[in-house]
Amino acid sequence: MENNTSLQQQLLEAGVHFGHLRKKWNPKMLPYIFAEKKGIHIIDLNKTTESLQEAAAALKQMARSGKKIMFVGTKKQAKEIVLECARKVNMPYATERWLGGMLTNFNTVRKSVKKMQSIDKMLNDGSAESLTKKEKLTLGRDRDKMDKVLGGIAQLGRVPAALFIIDIGHEHIALAEAKRLGIMTFGMVDTNCDPNRVDFPIPSNDDATKSIAIITQYITAAIAEGLAERQAAKEEEVEETGDDDKEKKAARLLAEAEAEGGRGGRGRAAGGAGAPKRRTPGGPSRRPGGGR
Repeated sequence: MENNTSLQQQLLEAGVHFGHLRKKWNPKMLPYIFAEKKGIHIIDLNKTTESLQEAAAALKQMARSGKKIMFVGTKKQAKEIVLECARKVNMPYATERWLGGMLTNFNTVRKSVKKMQSIDKMLNDGSAESLTKKEKLTLGRDRDKMDKVLGGIAQLGRVPAALFIIDIGHEHIALAEAKRLGIMTFGMVDTNCDPNRVDFPIPSNDDATKSIAIITQYITAAIAEGLAERQAAKEEEVEETGDDDKEKKAARLLAEAEAEGGRGGRGRAAGGAGAPKRRTPGGPSRRPGGGR
């Protein structure tokens, strides 16, 4: 309970509870609204805390099982925060603008990423040396433009398992694409949005930098925990496999030694110096045609 109280205190200080003007509200946000003050809706921080912890637990589990979570925040207040947090946990992100079809037309987008990577290669390995200065400049500019939009998904081999969205109203295209593909969605939902459009809504102020920062950092910390647990489990597995291998090897050597000892013992008893030699059937005592 103490943890919840201190988290609520932090959320309060960051202004997470400030919603939009009453006239801009979405009636579906009613369960998450605590009160109205000077025409502005106040979000219930108890609900925010519960929703945030639930979302964080689900994302931690996803990260632990090796799934990719894409961060989406293209509004001015969110860009820097989202970029920093996504990079910290090495997850894909979109912070400049959402490229239509980034998920639903993923294969085509991947081609653009590959084109960007081949330009990189050209500029780095010296194969662009034969180009004129102007051509090189144009190539560099094209690459920078592509990197702005596609840099965050350059390492993404397939569509992510989940989307964490800042302001689901602003990022409605990303949300629609995720829904179409059945991708799990998590999002900061202000009083002017419909919380039912996201699988895990986090009722919160999605306009203030401080509010965006505290929610995104909390989610990032949960993902980092999941990744750390995954790494620890992998290392443990390797150690166990190593121990198993050692045990198996020792058992094998022991079995071989015992078998060798057994063979040696039998050999001495059966074929020692004083032991009579066994006649084999059809040996010299049976001469061919002897009885005739």
